[in-house]
Amino acid sequence: MTEPNPSPLTDQVVVFTGKLSTLGRKEAQGLVVTLGGAASDEVNAKTTMVVVGLEGSPSADKSQKLRKAEELKIRVLSESEFCKMVGRQPPEELKQQYYAQRDVLSMYPGLREDHLRYLQKWGLIRPVLRTHSDTYFTFQDLLVIRQVSSEMEGAPFRAIVRALQSARSGQLAFDFRIDAEPARIIKLKRPKPKELKELGLAIPVQPPATMAEEYFLKGSALDADESRHHTAATWYRKALEIDPYLVPALINLANIHYGKDELAEAQALYERAIGLDRDFFEAHFNLGNIYHDLGRFPEAAGCYRTAIVLNPQYAEAHFYLAITLEKIGHSVEAKPHWRAYQQLSPDGEWVELAREFSE
Repeated sequence: MTEPNPSPLTDQVVVFTGKLSTLGRKEAQGLVVTLGGAASDEVNAKTTMVVVGLEGSPSADKSQKLRKAEELKIRVLSESEFCKMVGRQPPEELKQQYYAQRDVLSMYPGLREDHLRYLQKWGLIRPVLRTHSDTYFTFQDLLVIRQVSSEMEGAPFRAIVRALQSARSGQLAFDFRIDAEPARIIKLKRPKPKELKELGLAIPVQPPATMAEEYFLKGSALDADESRHHTAATWYRKALEIDPYLVPALINLANIHYGKDELAEAQALYERAIGLDRDFFEAHFNLGNIYHDLGRFPEAAGCYRTAIVLNPQYAEAHFYLAITLEKIGHSVEAKPHWRAYQQLSPDGEWVELAREFSE
């Protein structure tokens, strides 16, 4: 029977010096013992490892411990290296993935720690992680904090909290469905016969396809008006009865299903459209919206990335990719897409939000 791999701290004697960022001193020492090592407060001949905390400036005590470690040629690790060794997320990674409370308070100087505690008490924000030196929030929490900060200029803090609490079901979800308008197709782009043959699909006779295109254009002329979606969908279906490979009709019909919360039907149509022709960025972007609604954020991000490759000038794809990356904690990766949205849509609805999070 194979023996389990020993812990990297087995038989190690570890001394901590300086102020730790992620763990309290006693917690860190307890973790060392749990992982098979021993913790000590003094550096001596038995010490095998010294861990230096990230917080604060070196103290005289810290300098003395480090000098002793150097004299005895003892291994010295940073707090980040220690965290990686024991399977904890190091502080610099946490700051890339989440928003530290001290950074949040710097972003919104009108807010205080007691304001954030009050928001937590009422369940309006929920810290994702607490460490020895800081509290971390998600992007979703940051949207709430931002809203509170902006409204405090004209109303008392507790009145804002009461209003947010009463409207929680609709106000605080940053309703992606309402904000994400599906990309619609007006002009037709048809796959070439050679492309259909490569896909193993039958090539439709061209004259009937012309009639299908006429039906498509009738539907396209109507579906900007939500009250006429039923009629527009009828025209798209007629077009697809004649020409099942008319990808723009599939996409626009899927958009109508999406607008009615019929996500399964919309997803099937978008996926069929992509299977017939992967070059329509609209299908990838709109499918990304569905994945986002379903909470499948990695798949949503993949769809938005593909849409951007196909159409780098489409501002909305950059914006919603940034939103999605923020929600899965990839703030650093989101920043260039926030900036792209600002450049492509300088008068866009969300340009202030994009400017704030791109810095």
